[in-house]
Parts: sequence; C-alpha cells; structure tokens
Amino acid sequence: MAQKILIVDDEPNILISLEYLMQREGFDVRVARDGLQAIEAIESDPPDLVLLDVMMPGKTGLEVCQHVRAIERLRHVVIVMLTAKGRETDVAKGLALGANAYVTKPFSTRDLVAQVRTLLQAQA
Repeated sequence: MAQKILIVDDEPNILISLEYLMQREGFDVRVARDGLQAIEAIESDPPDLVLLDVMMPGKTGLEVCQHVRAIERLRHVVIVMLTAKGRETDVAKGLALGANAYVTKPFSTRDLVAQVRTLLQAQA
C-alpha cells in the first residue's frame, strides 16, 4: 500500500506541483490549503508524512506542527516544514516545535523526494 502524504500550502502553484511530483513518485497524496484544513485532514486520516508550509492563513504551519505533536496518537506523523523563512532562528523554532525536517524554498525537487523517502524509511 502506498504511503500517505499530506501537502499543505496556500499557494496553488506549489500545491499542484508538489501533488504531481509526489503522485509520480508513487505516494498516495492529499492536499490542504490552510492550517485549519491541515489539522482536520491529519486528525481524520493521519498521513505518514506532511509537507507543511509555515506561512498560511487560519493557522500557521508552526501552530499545526505544535497541535499535531500534542496529540499522542499522531506523534508518528513525520512533519517536513517547507518555507521561504530560512533564517537560523526560523529553522530552530520549527525543529523545536517538533518538525522532523526543515526545507527552505526554493528547493530541489530531487532533494525533496530523497529527503521524504529517507524520513519515511527511518519511520518504518
């Protein structure tokens, strides 16, 4: 069975391109367009991994990450923060809130796929 990935981003072009990329790589992909949709999707059908934008309406990616990490039954969900905010303090905050990885935009799609596969293998 394909591993489930939830892609959360409020930018339609990024959402579409990441959805296509991850489906092409054989993942079962779902999308959410803001932090509130992300929380609902994660709680109702927990994915194996979330690609999570930081700056979004509703709830930020950091708030979503913190929310997910506070729920015991969701602690296994791998969270990869995707953001244009690449300062050291931003990275440290994301990792401190429980993100497994922090990727800054723009990013290499090949590197992102490799990182997703590595994180999912480590989880298995």
